[in-house]
Formats: sequence, structure tokens, C-alpha cells
Amino acid sequence: MTVPALTSAQRKQRALVASWARERVSNPATVFLDTETTGLGPTAEIIDLAVVDLHGNVLIDTLIAPVSPIPPETTRVHGLVDADVVGAPAWLDVYPVLALLLRERPVVVYNADFDRRMVGYCCAAHGFVGEDGDWHCAMHQYAAWAGVQSSHKHARYRLHKLGDALASFDLPPGNHRALGDAMACRSLVLALADSAF
Repeated sequence: MTVPALTSAQRKQRALVASWARERVSNPATVFLDTETTGLGPTAEIIDLAVVDLHGNVLIDTLIAPVSPIPPETTRVHGLVDADVVGAPAWLDVYPVLALLLRERPVVVYNADFDRRMVGYCCAAHGFVGEDGDWHCAMHQYAAWAGVQSSHKHARYRLHKLGDALASFDLPPGNHRALGDAMACRSLVLALADSAF
């Protein structure tokens, strides 16, 4: 199968994404974050949180005990059940550590809008003022790299699942757990930074 040559516009877009990725990986303060939650809305809670640094060192990897039970529909995504989080720390205990860790650091997430929103929801529910921080979305960057036009009127490029983005670089998929997906996001950004086109 012959792969069509990239257009000048596609090469330019890939160069911009590669430059973004190189900027992220050239900053030793950069961290990669992922969460798993009990749902999508403002009452959802983070139940699995991981942060890794540029070298793949694990800075945070913790389950978090939610206030409400874990719904079966989210268990089907990440595999976590109520018994898994018995004895886990509460958001009240985890967030101060997370806030200190993220302060003045670039935070890269695959679907940063979602994870940032979830952190905000959990903070609001527990009386914390969430950190603004320097968040970057690897999902939107990869969408621009792939360059598939979106049919959605509010998006220029079609978004891709993390597993599909990783597969395009022959990288192993994440595992729908926070640590595995944070590591997978790191691998993707490293691949984008090292890409030739």
C-alpha cells in the first residue's frame, strides 16, 4: 500500500507539533498526568491518579477513595471497583501533595481538558481552590499531527484515542489505569519530539 505524500501544509503542521513536543521534553520540570474517574460530570470523582516525570519516574501513583460508590459503567472502562479503593487516601489528603508537585511545572495530559476539569470538580467538592497551572493537551497536538479533518464544527482536526495515537508510532497502548496512561502519554510526546516527516 502506498502512503500518500504529505502536503506542504501537513508538513508545516507536523513541524509545529514536533516543535511543541521538543519544547515539552527539553524542560526537565515537565510532568505527565492521568486520572481515572467515577464519571464525566461535575459530581464525578477521581479514583486513580498518576504523575510521572520526563524520565518516567513515578511521582504519584495512588488510588483515591471516593465519597460515592463507583458506578458499574465506569468499572467497565478502568476495571476499578469499590473494594479496590477501600483504605485509599481521600482527595483531601492527595490534593495538597498534587498541588505542590504541579506548581510551576508544565503538565502534559492526553485529553487535558477532561483531567483538568475533573481536578477542578474534586477541588470544588472539597473546598480547595484549584491550581490554574501550565497544562498542555497531547491529544489535541496529536490530532493536529495526524491531520484528519473533523466533521465537528468546533474542531479542526478529528481527535484520536490514546491507543490509536500510540499505535501510529508502533508504541504499546496504555491500559486505562492512571499510571499506564500517564506513561503512555509520555511515550507519545517523546515520539512526537523525535519524529521525522
